[in-house]
Amino acid sequence: MDETYKLLWNKCLEIIRDNIGQEKFDAWFSCSKPISYADDTLTLELPTLYIQELYETRFHEILSKSLRRVFGDTIKWKYDVPVISGDRQSHVHMSASRQSSIALNKTVTSAQGAASPFAQSRLSDIDSQLNPVYNFENYCVGESNHLPFVIAEFIAQNPRKNDFNPFFLYGDVGVGKTHLIQAVGLRLKENNPQMRVLYVSSRMFQNQYSTAKIKGNIPDFITWYEGIDVLLIDDLQEISYKAGTLNALFPIFNHLHQRGKKLMFTCDRPPVELDGMTDRLIDRFKWGVVEQLPKPDLALRKAILNFKAERNGLSIPPEVIDIIAEKADGSVRQLEGIVMGILTNSIARNQPITVEMALEVMRHSIRHEKRVINFDMIVEATAEYYKLSPDVIFTKSRLRDIADARQLIMYLAGKHTKLSSSAIGGKLNRRHATVLYGIKTIKDRIPYSRELAEAIDSIEASLKKM
Repeated sequence: MDETYKLLWNKCLEIIRDNIGQEKFDAWFSCSKPISYADDTLTLELPTLYIQELYETRFHEILSKSLRRVFGDTIKWKYDVPVISGDRQSHVHMSASRQSSIALNKTVTSAQGAASPFAQSRLSDIDSQLNPVYNFENYCVGESNHLPFVIAEFIAQNPRKNDFNPFFLYGDVGVGKTHLIQAVGLRLKENNPQMRVLYVSSRMFQNQYSTAKIKGNIPDFITWYEGIDVLLIDDLQEISYKAGTLNALFPIFNHLHQRGKKLMFTCDRPPVELDGMTDRLIDRFKWGVVEQLPKPDLALRKAILNFKAERNGLSIPPEVIDIIAEKADGSVRQLEGIVMGILTNSIARNQPITVEMALEVMRHSIRHEKRVINFDMIVEATAEYYKLSPDVIFTKSRLRDIADARQLIMYLAGKHTKLSSSAIGGKLNRRHATVLYGIKTIKDRIPYSRELAEAIDSIEASLKKM
């Protein structure tokens, strides 16, 4: 069989590499393989539909020019892509030039292994990385967290329904986000042992992507994740500004969502406040349900304390529970720390638990949190300093004092709140780029303008008193 076409394809690859650079070439073209050539038609085998999509969009021009230069103007090409369906792997054949019709080959083969750690059969079981302690039975429910709990339990009990997919759960550190999504994963796995459930922190996902990039295995990385049935990603904010990782997450999200697989994310803020996240991902996070997990209210704090005490074999008097719940208005994690501190003190001193002991433990366990400053407070303090009506700040006026006040609000909001630059712009009726420019302008002026530095100090002092 004449295999001259393989040598010609290698010449095409050289042209492509010279034009797009070694890094992109290793990531997206080293995985392609010419498998046949007949009637002026070259068939390329690709590992995933995502790679095929890239060839048809991002790399279409360079691919087309390279093929025509080497094979001639009459060249046509198509793709052969393995797609796993159920317990079998079939091959999708698609013509190039952005055609949308897909014909499935009737020939079915088993999934093939590869040297890459991600290129194993997507049908094999995996280590879910779930902590069995984080189950629904160990999760305390009260009025403040009732709705997120009900949604999580519905997802866990209805694996075939897509009502809340994806489930985007956000809240402060230590309020129980990780516990709740892992409880969903554990229940799904318990009721469906063959289900491929995976919990992964964003940092681990980022590390896996970086390793795959170094080894030239990004297509295998994406393909492997596309075989997950339930994907739980924790602390999503940690991959903000990680362009490569976000670009890899996008096709994984699309593939899983289109096939009715479960996607759950936790984050310290809602999608609209995520800086450094691509708009197309933010839009997809809002496809299902976005729900806040608030800090526990008083009744829930008491319930958590009683549960943790009972679990650790402690008998904490009601008056001690009351004083802890009233003074510790922070996270679940903080309450757990207080209970463990009381347990340690009681054992070490061989003394019964008292209010005095609890107060002593809390002095070392509870941090006095800074007063939360919000956008409205910043507007009010800045307007007062410049002796302006707050309303004029939101107008299109470019008068010097108003423009300075507006930029200062952008700077202070970026410094003292969790609002993204887009969210700040939305509140001020300004574009995202305008906010970034305003913040940069203030930062650049501070070292050289004593007047501006004094204004910032005065406004920040006012904010502390509000």
